[in-house]
Amino acid sequence: MLRFSILFVVLILGLFTIEVLKPVQDHVILPFTAVIAHISVFIIELFDDGVTSAGKQIWDNATGFGISIEPGCNGVEALIILFAAIFAFPASFKRKLIGFFIGFVAIQGLNLVRIISLFYMGQWNMTWFEWFHLYLWQALIILDALVVWLIWLRTLPPREGPPRNDDPGAGNDDLATANS
Repeated sequence: MLRFSILFVVLILGLFTIEVLKPVQDHVILPFTAVIAHISVFIIELFDDGVTSAGKQIWDNATGFGISIEPGCNGVEALIILFAAIFAFPASFKRKLIGFFIGFVAIQGLNLVRIISLFYMGQWNMTWFEWFHLYLWQALIILDALVVWLIWLRTLPPREGPPRNDDPGAGNDDLATANS
């Protein structure tokens, strides 16, 4: 548990530090966020024409209302937390990659729901938009990362090791031999 805790903190600090570096923002985070905006518009256009994206911004051509997907709203922070939790935990590299890939899809899938719902909520009522944006959706995205990690933990095979002292079956052979 100590190894996991130390490695988790080191990964979190390292990845969050790397994330805020300007070259990483310019060449990784902003292009990634633009892809999220484009996918959001693609989904919106399945049932609502007249929506456009440019870079990290999405707007309705008819009303002029728009949103900008800023850092903290692109799911990257939740992905960093999930990555650190999965890769700090003792498991095979293959299981870690599979777990992170599934978590990536789950977090970004929910994030697309978040972005699209906020896009429409902002056109309807800005008070509700702000509340959902700042409180509800932030918590749900982080909770998604936690749930994915907990489900991933449940899929891992049990670790092999010596019997623990609290195991009721441990040590009974010694007792039986002593009574013979």
